[in-house]
Formats: sequence, C-alpha cells, structure tokens
Amino acid sequence: MTAAASIGSPTRVPIRVLVVDDEPLTAEAHAAYVGRLDGYAVAAIAHSGHEAIRVLREGPASGVDLILLDMNLPDTSGIDLCRGLRAAGIETDVIAVTAVRDAAVVRSAVSLGIVHYLIKPFGFAAFAEKLGAYRDFHDRLAGSQVTDQQEVDSSFAALRRGSGSQLPKGLTTETLDRVRSALRSAAPAGLSAGELAERLSLSRVTARRYLEHLSDAGAADRVQRHGAPGRPEVEYRPARGA
Repeated sequence: MTAAASIGSPTRVPIRVLVVDDEPLTAEAHAAYVGRLDGYAVAAIAHSGHEAIRVLREGPASGVDLILLDMNLPDTSGIDLCRGLRAAGIETDVIAVTAVRDAAVVRSAVSLGIVHYLIKPFGFAAFAEKLGAYRDFHDRLAGSQVTDQQEVDSSFAALRRGSGSQLPKGLTTETLDRVRSALRSAAPAGLSAGELAERLSLSRVTARRYLEHLSDAGAADRVQRHGAPGRPEVEYRPARGA
C-alpha cells in the first residue's frame, strides 16, 4: 500500500487543514501536497500569524482540524502563535513544518502539544507519511473515550510511526544516520557513492541507495561532478539547511 493510499479513503470526512507559511510559493506547494492526499482538504492558507488567527476565529462553519505551521512568520514565531492559540482555548492540532532545527524550539513544540515536527526541505513521501500517521491518530481518538491502556498506547504509537516505516526495504535508521553524518562532515564538498562506501565500509550499491533515498526525501542534493576523466560522476551534498 502506498503512503498516499494509506491516508484514508474518499468516504471519510476529510480533515480540514490550515496551511500557515509566509512564503506564498511554499504555502501553495504544501497545499498542493495536502490536495494529493485522500481524507484531507485545504481549509485555507495564511501567510502570517494574524491571518491564521482570523481564519481560526472567523473561518467556515466546518472549521479547521489541523494546522501546518511554519515556525518563522513575519509578525510572530510559530511557537508564540501556538501559545496564543492555546491560551485562547483553541486546541486545534498542529504539525510544525519548518526549517528551524533549534533544539529549544523543538522542546517548546513538544511542550505545546505539537503532534509532529517536519523539517524542510522534504519530499511528498515524507509529508504523506507524517500526515498518514496523524490520520491514524485522529481516527483512533474520534470517539468520546478510549477503552483501555492498550488503546491509548496504540493511539500515541500511531503518531510516532514514520521515520522508520518510511524507509525502503533493506535500509536502516542507524546506517541512514551514519550517512547523514558523513555528508555533513564532508560539506561543503560532496561525496560520491563510491567515496561514501569507502568511508562507511558499505558496498557501492548500498551507499547509492541511501544517498538516493536522502535525495528523494529532499535532504540531499545531487550535483554533477566534472573535471575528472571519463563519464561525469554524481556527488551528493546536504540540502540547504539539512
């Protein structure tokens, strides 16, 4: 089953999403991603904290179920906006969609009940995986109460599936972390699959699979390396901000 197919079915009541990002092109791209998922619908797009609050207070009767929230907005931070919403009694679920990697911001996000933290840049597969996990969580807690501890545990576990389950068969999170670390240590230069394989004692084919996975996920850039004799070689570099 594909990531998008697991999100839901057209017969479900769609989860209505408010996209909040100050960059119009980025906001439109995220809204387009939402539109590709079964069981989701874009409620509105806002480019500032003020616009987001207006939508949440004055929006359509069907309301907003989920906010995709950038952490850097022109009039406030995503964290401060979320604090304000909670103080106002607005308990709409929030997924942070941001390039911010500050540990203090991540801790604040956790303390405010932000259900996921999706780091830019990313591809559709990672986006669909996170929203698929959220859909599962949302559906499990759709009733007025839960039956037992196991149901509570399963509901929270649904949110946490993602980074491991979205890896292609044969890839592991441990080796992926080593590949990320190797790319960062080589920056600003890049690494070819052969060079990575030598550094991490991997086969060239395995190294390329990890590099291609990072590239497809938006975490690494492919660059043609010229100057050496023979066919140009592809090298991989951490994507900007990764």
